[in-house]
Amino acid sequence: MILELADIRIHPGQNTAFDEAIARGLRDVISHAKGCQGYKVNKGIESPERYVLQIFWETLENHTVDFRQSEAFTQWRGIVGPFFAAPPVVEHFDLVVKSL
Repeated sequence: MILELADIRIHPGQNTAFDEAIARGLRDVISHAKGCQGYKVNKGIESPERYVLQIFWETLENHTVDFRQSEAFTQWRGIVGPFFAAPPVVEHFDLVVKSL
């Protein structure tokens, strides 16, 4: 399993609208992507314009090729992109240890 970690910063005062948009984008677009095994989003307490998005992919290529090179990526960015104050910082991670 591959973890995609996206550090997202949105424009101030847009939290309510972004919360709805990211939930819709995850539900309507990301959840249907090849290899998507789940996701979660956390919002900063000290920095409420900062969000951490975690998407769990079966393989790295499911994100970097199958999703990023698809029309679904364009749909996703159309939903959430207008809220971005800067491009998200995205990194990928391999699972080392898991607690049940």
